[in-house]
Amino acid sequence: MTLEILYRDARYVAVDKPAGMLVHRSALAGRDERPALQRLRDQLGRRVYPVHRLDRPTSGVLIFALDPEAARALAERFAARAVDKRYLAVVRGWLEGHVVVEHALRDLADERPRGAGVGLEELPRREATTAFTGLARARVPVPDGRYSERRYGLVLARPRTGRRHQIRRHLKHRSHPIIGDVRYGKGEHNRFFRARYGCARLLLAAVSLRLEHPFTGAPLVIDAPISGEFRELAERFGWGEAARGALAS
Repeated sequence: MTLEILYRDARYVAVDKPAGMLVHRSALAGRDERPALQRLRDQLGRRVYPVHRLDRPTSGVLIFALDPEAARALAERFAARAVDKRYLAVVRGWLEGHVVVEHALRDLADERPRGAGVGLEELPRREATTAFTGLARARVPVPDGRYSERRYGLVLARPRTGRRHQIRRHLKHRSHPIIGDVRYGKGEHNRFFRARYGCARLLLAAVSLRLEHPFTGAPLVIDAPISGEFRELAERFGWGEAARGALAS
């Protein structure tokens, strides 16, 4: 698979990572699996340096540096929260208006210090903040428990911190789990989308990164509009204009 290049200059290259692809090698990778870093390295014929990450099931904008100095400079931008990160998600229920979630998140099990003998309940909670905006709604005339219909929404998420699975965990905390999330979501709704719409992926996509270029100071905007089954679903629900609007503002 050739990765779609969204942006490239002398210091950076950004690609549209497909859902289901790892960013770099890990214990999760299959024997014959080629994560995004290796694919892009082979595609460009040169080393690339990861700066941030996307969860394996999340699609969208993923940026790499082309040299160590560029990697350090951009990593500092991310650490300083100077990057505007925008995601679109399809969730259960209707999120009303604009909501800022400030909910500390405990480190995940695989973030425990090796050999420290630290239990999950002892892992630290870290500050985590995400701004959410409800963009569009849909009703599906199928009973949902005691309700006569199912309600789903399109949500814009703008994380201000960068904790693991932050958007997914914050939406679960707000009782709006993302459709297709096998870890934090609702199995019944995930199965419903697979059966009714043929959509089995996590419906979370990184659609935009906006920042000042670390070396030129010029505004840098990298967009990756939703595509594939995510786009087909949005169009089916009449959400196409709302999804495009998340990139226009």
